[in-house]
Amino acid sequence: MVADEPPERQLRVMPWWLVLVGLLVAAALGWLVLDLLLAEADRASQPDTRATLRIDAIRTGLTVVAGTGGGLALLLAARRQWIAERAQRHQESVAARDQAHRDRVQAHAESVAEAAQRQQDRHSGAAEHDAAERRLTELYTRAVELLGNDSAAVRLGGLHALERLGQDNPGQRPTITAVLCAYLRMPAPDGEPRETEVRRTAQSVLTRHLRADDAAHWPEVVLDLTGAALVDFDATGCTLVDATFTAATFTGTTTFAGATARGRLLLGAATFGDVAFDGLAADGEVLLDGARVGGVASFDGAAFTGGLSCRRSTFADLTSFRRTVFGQPTSFDATRFEDAATFQEAVFDAALSMEHTEFGRSATFHSVRFRGMALFRWTVFGAEALFDRARFTDAANFGRSRFHRMTSFRDAEFSRPPQVDQARAVVDPGHRWPTGTVVERLDDEWLLLVDR
Repeated sequence: MVADEPPERQLRVMPWWLVLVGLLVAAALGWLVLDLLLAEADRASQPDTRATLRIDAIRTGLTVVAGTGGGLALLLAARRQWIAERAQRHQESVAARDQAHRDRVQAHAESVAEAAQRQQDRHSGAAEHDAAERRLTELYTRAVELLGNDSAAVRLGGLHALERLGQDNPGQRPTITAVLCAYLRMPAPDGEPRETEVRRTAQSVLTRHLRADDAAHWPEVVLDLTGAALVDFDATGCTLVDATFTAATFTGTTTFAGATARGRLLLGAATFGDVAFDGLAADGEVLLDGARVGGVASFDGAAFTGGLSCRRSTFADLTSFRRTVFGQPTSFDATRFEDAATFQEAVFDAALSMEHTEFGRSATFHSVRFRGMALFRWTVFGAEALFDRARFTDAANFGRSRFHRMTSFRDAEFSRPPQVDQARAVVDPGHRWPTGTVVERLDDEWLLLVDR
């Protein structure tokens, strides 16, 4: 039943005697009227008039009876019409209730079917997911097994299988990267060229997917190559996120040229042959503490926005920091440059510390901008120390430094007189000291620089 529809009253059937009573009432009313009219007609004095009146009385009585019967017949006809209309409304109400019930049944059936379909889809999706996960696990397990095979050719196949798996499944890339890094961290057999080729391939797989301009770029993967043995490692143009190379051994030529370092780049205690950091852009701190570079080292055009720490490191060959920008405090404390080192046109936006640093050959600081404090205390310059056209915006301190060859500060600019307390320099006519520097002769070989 529709909620807004009022309940119908029960239809009661008219009894037969009620119709009979109506007919009797009509007959009685007609008889009464006829009797009254006939009585009036009998009171007439003229016989002709009396007869006419009696005829009119009979006609009137019959008319009353007919009229009363007609009224009853009209009432019955009206009742039939009302009953028919009520029956129609009842049929319509029943039809509406039936339709509403059918609609509810249909909606319920559709709801049940949709719920069943959703449940089936969930089961189907879960089954597909489980199947995909099982297949993925099987592929991953198989690839790792290949990587542990004794045959170098099989290990190469395992590397390519892992790479393909990571390319097709982005969610597996961090795990695959960790597996490749772990492989490179494992000790390499000595003197086995096939293993070297496998390791080169593993390095190539890693670096290939770290280049942002490569269609196969894997973003946000993290390298942990602590203590790894790397051969001709090439990270040119790579994006390195919190990469760790602590105590890694780099043989051959290593390059980070044009790379982008996001977060910290850890290279402490690493060992290099030739290495290039040209154009490196580092927004986090770069740590080279305790590193040893046996070959040429180039940092030309690099930007160490987050700072560089290069304490107690050793550079055995030519080292270049031309046009390098140091954005945060930078330290080369106790670092040894065994061959020539140049910082020409470099910019130190914050403090620089080179205390106890040792330059075995020439040290060139032509046109360098020192915008923070520059500390060269106890620094040993084993050959020429050239600071021509350098600009010191903040304090400069060369206290107790040792200048073993010609030193030049020609056209250098200082915001305040540099501190040179107890610094010593060999006797050399080519020295060009900052204006106002007090130089005293100690003996035939050494000069003493004194603060005014």
